[in-house]
Amino acid sequence: MDHTEQLRRLAINDAGFTDHCLRGADAGPAGLDPKTLALARFAALIAVGGSGPSFGAHADAAVSAGASAAELVDVLVGVVPTVGLPRVVAAAPKVGMALGYDINGDLGDRSAG
Repeated sequence: MDHTEQLRRLAINDAGFTDHCLRGADAGPAGLDPKTLALARFAALIAVGGSGPSFGAHADAAVSAGASAAELVDVLVGVVPTVGLPRVVAAAPKVGMALGYDINGDLGDRSAG
């Protein structure tokens, strides 16, 4: 189905298509590659203020699709003008934990020295 049909089905809230989307369906025929789609979903998670476990799951999915930790942080920095600094600052520790990095612990270590 082409992009205009996808837009139409979303606009009318077509139950079959929206169920397909909610199951994590891939993009349309032009299709985003898996890495780009995973990074877009990661950016959306930052925008909505997702939970810590969600960041872990989406970071894992992005890395499995070929993204690096640096690219995930680039996404975090890149969405600041769109979602605002407070949202990104709130997401940063969750992203750090998702990447196996304890930002809060590191901040404590640096302030002690």
